[in-house]
Amino acid sequence: MKNLVVLSGAGISAESGISTFRDSNGLWRNYRMEEVASPIAWERDMDLVLEFYNIRRKQLFEVYPNAGHQALLDLEEVFEVKIITQNVDDLHERAGSKNVWHLHGELKKVRSTLDENLVYEMDQWELKKGDLCDKGSQLRPHIVWFGESVPAIHHAIEIVKQADVLVIVGTSMVVYPAAGLIDYAPQDTPIYYVDPHANQMSGRAKVHCIAKKAGIGLPSLVKELKKKYS
Repeated sequence: MKNLVVLSGAGISAESGISTFRDSNGLWRNYRMEEVASPIAWERDMDLVLEFYNIRRKQLFEVYPNAGHQALLDLEEVFEVKIITQNVDDLHERAGSKNVWHLHGELKKVRSTLDENLVYEMDQWELKKGDLCDKGSQLRPHIVWFGESVPAIHHAIEIVKQADVLVIVGTSMVVYPAAGLIDYAPQDTPIYYVDPHANQMSGRAKVHCIAKKAGIGLPSLVKELKKKYS
């Protein structure tokens, strides 16, 4: 099987009802990023940060995968599919996708503030002050905040280097380091870009732009790819 790599962003989750911080009417409009998504914010106002991520986590328990997520699962009939996502939700996994790597962490996981390798699954939506890890330190959202490194990027680069086909969906490709992943794809790798604001990427002659939402553009693209590579 050929390797098909997906780079997914907030746009695919937005169609399931997940608020994005760039939407004018989204959840983030009530907060500045530095107030809720940085180590400084955590030190300054832990209660506010916990409340913000509790709201996001509660919302995640109330939404479901959409046609875009399902279409990516259908690709597994023909390809070895690997999804690298900027999203912190678990909608790819809930749709059934088997190989998903989260660049920016996972909303349904929390980790120790003392030992970042102590990571726990969340089976409820609320994380409270006083919830401790096994070493006795406060638990925090398992999220890569602004100003923190993105350790998963190194493995993501290696995955993209092996791509026979690259699909980009629901992302503006302007947030680094994720936006730089496309540069690691082999030069002859066909690239498909599905987003309402898709446009040609500089230096890439073989970017096929599909200016549609994921739930519409992906199902038609999947049919095309399955027919081409079956």
